[in-house]
Amino acid sequence: MVRLTARDPAFARAVRSKVRGELREEESLARYSTYRIGGTATVVLPAVGEDVGIAIRMAHEAGVPWFALGLGSNILLPDEGLDALVIRIGKGLDGVRQEGERWTLGAGLPAPLAARRTAAAGFAGLHVFVGVPGSVGGGVYMNAGCHGGDWAEVVEQVTVVDATGRDQALARAEVPFTYRRSGLEGRVVLETVVRLRAEVQPELDEQIAEMFEWRQRGTPFNQPCCGSVFKNPSGPSWQREDGTRTAGQLVEAAGLKGTQVGGAQVSPMHANYFVNTGTATAADVRALIDRVQLEVEAKFGARLEPEVKLIGTWGEYLNPDSSS
Repeated sequence: MVRLTARDPAFARAVRSKVRGELREEESLARYSTYRIGGTATVVLPAVGEDVGIAIRMAHEAGVPWFALGLGSNILLPDEGLDALVIRIGKGLDGVRQEGERWTLGAGLPAPLAARRTAAAGFAGLHVFVGVPGSVGGGVYMNAGCHGGDWAEVVEQVTVVDATGRDQALARAEVPFTYRRSGLEGRVVLETVVRLRAEVQPELDEQIAEMFEWRQRGTPFNQPCCGSVFKNPSGPSWQREDGTRTAGQLVEAAGLKGTQVGGAQVSPMHANYFVNTGTATAADVRALIDRVQLEVEAKFGARLEPEVKLIGTWGEYLNPDSSS
């Protein structure tokens, strides 16, 4: 039996005939990445949640690799593109419902929008994500966090699609959250229920203004980037006498701010952000990651672990039964 590929016109026609949303062949992935980097792939844009299950089930049955993509932060897509069905979680999967302190959020909803909408109603918990790029689904999937908070603190239930296209509703206790990880590998987040806390509006507004101002002042979001490149290391072995403690502080202390490989650069503004100066390739970014890892380890003995997900070329999150 001949195995189909994601780029096979017959497979594309089959998927297009079943989903309500749009399917685009040879679509540039750079437009879906905050790095503005990536080759082409077959991309399906689900119109409703059922489309996600249908697309995954069809890919699974055909032996075609698939990959779920949110708003494209915290990932590095390969220059040569992907021979996989890319499922873009966005419009159509961005609904919001409220029942008191419980909010049901669609996976395609931008996290900053979720933060502002819930805060405007007088609820805290998501306000820490006001300046964080990415979607609700992507944030839950990687347990994104900032300003001392993360998704694990507020999630009450997550609805996912498994690797065979079936829906599953998981209670918080069934999601093994750890630092920057949810344990949901091989599944796609459709929606999540969060429980937030009521807070005095002026105080909440002040916190949001401070967080947003800090992010605007201290991070290079006027340039294409993916967010934090490295996870913060843990344990006392990496803490030096000069007080370095976060990944960004270690990179800066190693004298690597401004370091450049091709069109990829360690941001002079924040050392844990690597920016696309205009001509960067995925290979440039990966080479810069490798260089920074080696130099930080040589100076401090700390091996920085990437927080950015390297998709496809480097073997992560791309097989018939996996997603990111």
